[in-house]
Amino acid sequence: MTLTVDTLRQLAMANPTNAEITARLPALGVEQCLLTAGCLFQAVWNHQANLPAAQGVKDYDVFYFDEDVSYEAEDEVIRRAQALFQDLGVNVEVKNQARVHLWYPQRFGRPYPQLHSARQGVDRYLVAGTCIALEIASGEVYAPYGLEDVEQGVLRINPLHAEPALFYPKAKSYQARWPWLKIVEPGSAP
Repeated sequence: MTLTVDTLRQLAMANPTNAEITARLPALGVEQCLLTAGCLFQAVWNHQANLPAAQGVKDYDVFYFDEDVSYEAEDEVIRRAQALFQDLGVNVEVKNQARVHLWYPQRFGRPYPQLHSARQGVDRYLVAGTCIALEIASGEVYAPYGLEDVEQGVLRINPLHAEPALFYPKAKSYQARWPWLKIVEPGSAP
């Protein structure tokens, strides 16, 4: 299988929850709305393992960008999302990427740069190949590092967010679920 944008979209939408969330997200009315993270790339690995597309998806991440960085504004969007998706029986995590730098240091004990778009949040995932999102307004797949690593099961540290202490536990957790995944040391070829 060659993993193209169309194939990724097809595999991800084989998870009926992804399809339903994608259909409903425009009603949330937020800017730069993205469905992102494990609900997309895990569908590829599940397909390769002959597992259901939704197998092991712990949550469905939605990023958006709003320059109103108040807790109250984000909380209002989160509450609307809860009402919009409550019947699906899954955890939909909604985060305003304009606010991440405000809470990240307290939660994770390290600084985080101020972002200027929702896509910049995707750019900072710990594992380069997992930097994948579906733009809700356009249907475009955003994958700044391409799709080859996900297709080939390669887990390499994201040079934009090179935090080995966070990367290795994340990569090992993926490898525990999909044993063929390969963790690649920085600077080496897969």
